Amino acid sequence: MPDQPVSVLVVEDEPEFLHQYCAAIGREPDLRLVSAVTALGPALALLEAGVPDVLLVDLGLPDGNGCALIREAVRRRPDCDCLVVTVFGDDGHIVEAIEAGATGYLLKDSPAGELARCIRELRAGGSPISPSVARRLLQRMRGPADQPAAPAAASPLTDREDEILRLVAKGLSFQEVGAALDISAHTVVAHVKKIYRKLSVHSRGEAVFEATQLGLLR
Repeated sequence: MPDQPVSVLVVEDEPEFLHQYCAAIGREPDLRLVSAVTALGPALALLEAGVPDVLLVDLGLPDGNGCALIREAVRRRPDCDCLVVTVFGDDGHIVEAIEAGATGYLLKDSPAGELARCIRELRAGGSPISPSVARRLLQRMRGPADQPAAPAAASPLTDREDEILRLVAKGLSFQEVGAALDISAHTVVAHVKKIYRKLSVHSRGEAVFEATQLGLLR
């Protein structure tokens, strides 16, 4: 039986971008557009009927913050991948989205032709992030150059979990991590779920952020 297409819900209030995203998804046989809405309220109502594989969401919606939608989607379906596509590239919005459960973060200056690839990357276990956003995250994690590093906390992770987290932090997909460690992707996912529980997080990006804050990643 062939794999089912990846279902995608698009939440974007700017007509031009909404059209671009829907067209990009519609061109791909392995992707399926569930619906496209322009506000938080209708999107929350759609989640009542079912959560898609991928939620593509802007943060600045006319009736609220897209992070509320991310939290609700992840609460209802933890394996839902939430891809933020927004104009906001500041620390506050980036961190809030990651903490809400976003697994990818793109700025709207990203090429529209890259959207399908990013969605596939998400479903393969990756975390597509715009280069400028990745740089801001690294700078935030690094802190001021003259500030001494905080002592590393005692790690709650096993050696294998620590090894997997470090590879995930480098941007490797679960399949690539499995190949690097000579274990199956299924085993990688099982370890990642344990990492999430131990760090009290709900996404790959949040796990990397929390581990860095705790001094577990250097």
